[in-house]
Amino acid sequence: MSLVERVKQMVPKPPVNADRLVARVEALHRFVAAAEGRVPEDRLVTARTVIDRSGERLRLSRAHTVIALAGATGSGKSSLFNAVSGFQLSRVGVRRPTTGVAHACVWGQEGAGPLLDWLGVPPNRRFTRESALDGDDQAALRGLVLLDLPDFDSIEDRHRLEVDRLLRLVDLVVWVLDPQKYADRVVHQQYLTQFQRHRDVTVVVLNQADRLNRTDAERLLEDLRRLLDDDGLGGVPAFATSAKGQPGLTTLRAALERTVAGRQAALLRLNGDVTDAVAALQPLVTSSGSARAGVPSPTVDRLAAALADAAGAPIVAAATERTYRHRATASLGWPLLRWARRLRPDPLKRLHLEAGPTDRPEATSLPESSAAQKAAVTLAAREVAAKASEGLPEPWPAAITDASRSRVDDVPDALDVAVASADLGLNRKPAWWGLVGALQWLGAATALVGLAWLAARAAFALLGLPSIGGPTVGAGIPLATVLLGGGLLFGLLLAVVVRPFTALAARRARARAERRMRTAIAGVARTHIVGPVEEVLRSYDDARDALASAAA
Repeated sequence: MSLVERVKQMVPKPPVNADRLVARVEALHRFVAAAEGRVPEDRLVTARTVIDRSGERLRLSRAHTVIALAGATGSGKSSLFNAVSGFQLSRVGVRRPTTGVAHACVWGQEGAGPLLDWLGVPPNRRFTRESALDGDDQAALRGLVLLDLPDFDSIEDRHRLEVDRLLRLVDLVVWVLDPQKYADRVVHQQYLTQFQRHRDVTVVVLNQADRLNRTDAERLLEDLRRLLDDDGLGGVPAFATSAKGQPGLTTLRAALERTVAGRQAALLRLNGDVTDAVAALQPLVTSSGSARAGVPSPTVDRLAAALADAAGAPIVAAATERTYRHRATASLGWPLLRWARRLRPDPLKRLHLEAGPTDRPEATSLPESSAAQKAAVTLAAREVAAKASEGLPEPWPAAITDASRSRVDDVPDALDVAVASADLGLNRKPAWWGLVGALQWLGAATALVGLAWLAARAAFALLGLPSIGGPTVGAGIPLATVLLGGGLLFGLLLAVVVRPFTALAARRARARAERRMRTAIAGVARTHIVGPVEEVLRSYDDARDALASAAA
């Protein structure tokens, strides 16, 4: 493969579409928004950095391409920088370190200022290459921002940090290696292997080749390409160059001109950054499946049942049944003795509960949940988290567990309110109570008439007055006696007849009250436990969909 062909490899086919890149960055932003608070922040740092960097770079000049010369001490990158620019802009020397801050040479200064500010290149290290004398000769590089970076193996920590910072910002990196240290483990393990997804914006040159004969240069280049294959950079442009003598700058300059002309380096670099960020986030989601189904209904039902027991719903239901019987007896019993029934306390009133719905419930007098009931609620909540997180990768199960516990402290008060405000269905008297009550009053009135008649006859007899006669029934039984006995017997028989109906209606009232309380308590379960869990599941689905879009 000729040098020209290797240089052509720098232009990908098809090129990166700017709009599609923006869409990928936006999708990555949606992932971060969905995962925020669910995923540890350290897992999102890279994505946040890429989002911010991409936004800044796309906002800044797209007419300029930032290319950095990176290398170790003595690799000759500053000499290459000066040779390409045609001026002695970067100091060359043998002392370590020589280059302490990045130098920039700009072909076409207009609009490059904000970009250089973003790169952090000091104003006194910025140079403009084109002039009236050689503007046409340099026209092919117009739009190039060439950086001479500090040495990445510098003994100064701040220099290495500056290199690492700029390597994350530049559009294309030209790695300058010398014949003596081209196989150095530092450059391959700490730097080149990290650029596997940036192979389209990576160039490697074997510098100072003028010191080698042609045979040695080819042998070292072959060995260098083998090392690049091991680094995952097989096929990236790798060729010999020198700041003076043969082979010179022809191939390097051609590579720079092609990169500048293509206006793709910045997009390629950002595209690779997004791909890197997506790859780092892939373990956080599964490739298929959805959590939109939410928590299975049977699991929610078991949770609601555990909460109902803990809230005292069975106790309230039993009190509702007793209250129904109590009120039925007070309405259907012997009219002259009903007042005695009303003196007995209403079972629901003793629990500070209303028979019908109320907007301002009082605190109930229900007993506190037992240890066994609390344990049952805990186990049911764990089951909700476990069922919801089945098949989800870490750390989502932990986030779901935390969500299931996020409002657990509010559950007791919410349950008390749910029970206290539930419509127990006893705010209205059944219509048949009125009919039976009227019949009881009729029997009582009949007995009273008979009693009054007999009392009058007895009074006349005591006073020696003529006896008040009256009709008789059957075998000479006075009608007054029949009225008294018949009225009492009718009331007794009526009470016996309606008792089974009252018991059945009371049981139905109990079932209705328990059903309504469980409905209200199921609302508490969904609001305080299931709801937060399903919110995390929705976030997971949003994150998974966003990452799929960012990866496309």
